[in-house]
Amino acid sequence: MKIKNLKKIVAKKALKYIPKNKIIGIGTGSTISYFIKYLGKIKNSIQGAVSSSNNTTISLQKNHIPIVKLNDVDYVSIYFDSADEINNNMDMIKGGGAALTQEKIIASASKKFVCMIDHTKQVNVLGNFPLPIEVLPMSYKYVTKELEKLGGIVKIRKNIITDNNNYILDVKNLFIRNPLRLEKKINNIPGVISVGIFSQRKPDILLISTKKSVKTIFSHN
Repeated sequence: MKIKNLKKIVAKKALKYIPKNKIIGIGTGSTISYFIKYLGKIKNSIQGAVSSSNNTTISLQKNHIPIVKLNDVDYVSIYFDSADEINNNMDMIKGGGAALTQEKIIASASKKFVCMIDHTKQVNVLGNFPLPIEVLPMSYKYVTKELEKLGGIVKIRKNIITDNNNYILDVKNLFIRNPLRLEKKINNIPGVISVGIFSQRKPDILLISTKKSVKTIFSHN
């Protein structure tokens, strides 16, 4: 089965977790694009959506889904997103779409987090997918040197300015055996806005689309 079809299947499966008449959060990426299209067919069942990126906002608008600002609500009932990599402990790498900061904020502000992936995103050890890090433009050279001290091979993502007007650094050669510790360590480098390790805020529910079915895993956090 094509990866595109696996993404569509898991995106449709996630609809069952949408609460009635609540505000939900929505991430960014190709799987989420399918999710938004399906959501558009039942848009009257929710109050609105908090968007994690300009691209997601455009997609929500096309599907006539009301957009709500995070600062205008007390909390978000549930957040829907995908991942670039996820391990068996449900630690993730995110940020392939350069929206990691907003994604992490909304995920943290939400009572529940549903992550939907196809099976190719599962790994034993994080780090094969380059780790995205959002940094202030004035700091990228300094942050690059600090990341190289950790063993990383760092490249600035070309022709990308984030929705927050920052740069993205992509870091290879990090085999992340202790995601929580590395997330905290990189976050403490001056100039780093956000690191694409999601270990402090993991999904509560993980949906995995395989060739045979959609597998559901619940977090034990």
